[in-house]
Amino acid sequence: MMDDTQDISKLARELSDLELALLLCLGGQEHCLIEATGGNINDVAAELALICSHTYGLVYKVAEFSDTTTLEEFCDQICAYPRKEPGGAVEYSTVDVVIAKNLDCASENIHLEALELMRSKKLATGHDIIEAPPHFLFVPVVKRDPGQVRPKLNAHLIDNLLISHFHDSEDGYVYLEDDDWQSDGQASLSSVIHRTGSNEHNRHPSIGHELLDRLHGASKAVKATAELIRYQQDIVVFLRLSRAVGGGISARSNIQFTKLAKLLAVIHGVDYLTPSIVALAAKKVFRHRIVVARPEDDRSLQYGSDLRAVAKVLEYATPDTILESVLTLEAPL
Repeated sequence: MMDDTQDISKLARELSDLELALLLCLGGQEHCLIEATGGNINDVAAELALICSHTYGLVYKVAEFSDTTTLEEFCDQICAYPRKEPGGAVEYSTVDVVIAKNLDCASENIHLEALELMRSKKLATGHDIIEAPPHFLFVPVVKRDPGQVRPKLNAHLIDNLLISHFHDSEDGYVYLEDDDWQSDGQASLSSVIHRTGSNEHNRHPSIGHELLDRLHGASKAVKATAELIRYQQDIVVFLRLSRAVGGGISARSNIQFTKLAKLLAVIHGVDYLTPSIVALAAKKVFRHRIVVARPEDDRSLQYGSDLRAVAKVLEYATPDTILESVLTLEAPL
């Protein structure tokens, strides 16, 4: 077990933030949300495409969404190729990774179809069934607006995203910068996607299914003391009882909180949980899930509180400030 964690930890230190986000989700067999500013969303999607191809050796597609995207268009964008079965039946397969750019602009129906694909790895379209591979990864890439407190996605879809990661243009692009690729924010991603043979990429880490399976297995063996388990539950309870939180702290989020903490322990080279690892997991698991409470829904109004006073108290509440306050809880030594 320790040999596995040390090997994986050494490799993880060579990865960029985006590569690491995908490693955690591929190893945990979960999906993730990537947020970007409006000006760099094309670059982030292109960088993710190159990471999927070069770091993980996975087949990907960058799917574009808008408020007019239909189910047929959605299916066309995620399918790799039709596969003929014995007897002449045709079964359609998705690519390994779908990079869903601007999914937040799509309709509620498209969100629900994406959710079905994420959860069951199958999607029924008329007489056809689309199936996803075992290591399927769905990655919505959406814009984070100033002051936005929650992604504009279906609540159940959000609850099935293990982590969220915000990538600013100042964080850099490992592959795009190697390619000296300059985006004008409007160009087609095809100019990046097809550049897969350059020797420049040979120095980047290469991660296959075997290592992902080792990460998944090693995370299941991570130990936690009773004090650490209590600390985790204190964080969840604090969030659920906070007057600034209007929802989003579901049973699934609690399960994924533990799952991510154990994955993070492995990539940190240890087989046990620590308070700092638990705190890091909380930030990544809960930020995109937290529903900030509205002043008019505050419980104290039932007992005579003034709405303007409550609004003043909640004026600066955001997922980030809420998490900062919860992580002031006393951690076990």
